[in-house]
Amino acid sequence: MADHIPTVGVEEEYFLVGAAQRTVVAAAPRILARVKPVLGDLVTGEACRYQVEGKTPPCRTLGELRHELRRVRSAVVTAAARDGVRPLASGTPLLGMRTPMPLNDDAHYLPQFEMFRSLYDTFAFCGLHVHVQVPDREHAVLVGNHLRPWLPVLVALAANSPFWEERDSGYCSWRTLGVTRWPVSGPPPYFSSAAHYDALAASLQEAGAIRGERSLYWDVRPCAHLPTVEIRVMDVPTTVEEAAVFAVLVRALVVRALERVRRGDPGPAMDEALLRAAYWRCARDGLTGHSLDPRTSRLVPTTHEVRRLLEHVRPTLAEHRELSQVTKVLRHLVTHGGGAERQRSVHARAGSLLDVVDDLAARTAASRAPGPARGPRLPGTEQTAAT
Repeated sequence: MADHIPTVGVEEEYFLVGAAQRTVVAAAPRILARVKPVLGDLVTGEACRYQVEGKTPPCRTLGELRHELRRVRSAVVTAAARDGVRPLASGTPLLGMRTPMPLNDDAHYLPQFEMFRSLYDTFAFCGLHVHVQVPDREHAVLVGNHLRPWLPVLVALAANSPFWEERDSGYCSWRTLGVTRWPVSGPPPYFSSAAHYDALAASLQEAGAIRGERSLYWDVRPCAHLPTVEIRVMDVPTTVEEAAVFAVLVRALVVRALERVRRGDPGPAMDEALLRAAYWRCARDGLTGHSLDPRTSRLVPTTHEVRRLLEHVRPTLAEHRELSQVTKVLRHLVTHGGGAERQRSVHARAGSLLDVVDDLAARTAASRAPGPARGPRLPGTEQTAAT
């Protein structure tokens, strides 16, 4: 780990919508049967039959990750089209969701359906999960401590779920609010060690709050079956470019955290109540509002936190020649808004969620990158030409 950059892999979830009606359709079993001969284990089902999940293998470079994301999306789009279905990369569904949702008859999920009951009735959310290679479980847990203060700004950057139950929720990331209803979810606690993490997990299982380690839905957790730390805080982005950039941005955060863990720094013990409040504020306002500065506990513009994030990871991004592209995408988001703003903009122009679905489906399939940005520069922009 000391002489090479950690690998990074992505899992991203998509809704399935009928091409004609634009409503979500319970087509996952049919789409999976078509696409699995092409992608194998790189595509799986979810609890709900409205969704499928695409995965990349571990990647070293931004270019490799971008290529793998496009390959997975292309195969899913092609398989779905044969059934008159389109994949949609949005944190929440827009049209046609019924309650309770149609659930998969899957051996993994059946015990959880019995345990969590009506929580699954409306659990229709699509996220971006980033796996970053770490030396061992101890490092994974301690890295999580260092990531906690940055989680709210990641919520804001990736916010892509403003609509819920066919109306504007008033939030940029309604998904963030929706997933925190579970007994073990949202920002992780502060842990002194992997043993501390395991002891709490054992207590939660004994109390009946989780069913195995995979029911620990914290937004940062050591992966139970891979040598990675998994970051689950972000809505799924609509474009491949944003998904790839968010993933390498998270990897850079992990690399910086690993450096501090190796120096014996256990991470800042940010108060959990303040962290949850920062989550809520960033989920509501996205990039256009304010967030809590974890150093001062004061409200600051969220764009200020984006700039501070870029400054923090700049050395890692520059070393691996990713600073230019990451800066370009972040500058575009700060200047023009992200996924939630795009969805609202289309809705404001057309006045119909049908048009929002069409725009999302086209961007999901075409994997279009953001256009050139104009406006104020983020710190470090002046150096990007050299990277």
